Amino acid sequence: MMHAQGRHSPDRCVVGVRTVWRTVGDGDFFCPGCGGDRNYRRRTGHRRLVAFGVPLLPRGPVGPIVECAACHARFGMDVLDHPTTTRFSAMLRDAVHTVALAVLAAGGTEARTVRRAAVGAVRAAGFADCSEEQLITLIEALAADTGRLPGMYAGGAFPAGAGGGRGGFDPCGTALAIELHEALEPLAPHLAPAGREAILLQGAHIALADGPYRPAEREVLSTVGRALLICPEDTDRLLAAARMPM
Repeated sequence: MMHAQGRHSPDRCVVGVRTVWRTVGDGDFFCPGCGGDRNYRRRTGHRRLVAFGVPLLPRGPVGPIVECAACHARFGMDVLDHPTTTRFSAMLRDAVHTVALAVLAAGGTEARTVRRAAVGAVRAAGFADCSEEQLITLIEALAADTGRLPGMYAGGAFPAGAGGGRGGFDPCGTALAIELHEALEPLAPHLAPAGREAILLQGAHIALADGPYRPAEREVLSTVGRALLICPEDTDRLLAAARMPM
C-alpha cells in the first residue's frame, strides 16, 4: 500500500513516499487561503521511498513551493505575482497621483476647479495631506528637471505665468507614455474592469473641471487607457460618457 507524502506514522507505513522539505527563503505575500497578507516560506523538497519508516531510495526533487506560515497551505511560485494588500494600495495611490499630474501638466493649473478636482482625486486615493500647492510645485519641479519626463516641456520649463503644460507640452512624447505605463501597467492585471475604468474616469473628470477636453488632455487620457489595457473604443466611450451631466 502506498501512502503519499509519508503522512502516516512509521509503524503503519509499510512502503510509501515521503517528502522532506527544506526552507530556502521567506517573505510577505497575499495568501489566497487566508485571504490576506501573511508571511510565507519558500521551500524545496526531495521525495524518498520509505519502507517501514526508513528512508531508502531518492525519488526526485519537489517544488519550489510557497507555504503560508499561518494556514500552511502550499501554492505554486506564481502566487507571489499577486501584490500584497499593502503593496496594492501603494500602487493604486501612485497610479492616481501620476494620472492627476499628467492631466494637470497637459491642461494647465490656472483654473481652481481643475486644481481642486485633482487634489480631491489624489486625497481619495490615499494621499490625505495633498494640497493644490504641492501639486503645482511638483509639476513645476518636473518641468525643470530634464531627467524626469524629458520632452514634456519645450525648454524644460513652463512658459512664464502659464502654471502648467501649455505651449511646449508634448502629450505624445515617449517619456510621458513610459511614465504612465510604468505606473499603470503593473496595476492593471490586478484590477477588475470597473477599477481600471474608474482611474481613467478620474483623469477625465479632472480634465473636464474647466471645460471640454483640450487636445493635449485627450492625448494623455488615451495613453492612460492604453496603459490600463482598456481598448481604444472603450476609452472613447468612457471619455464621452464623462462629459454627460450627472
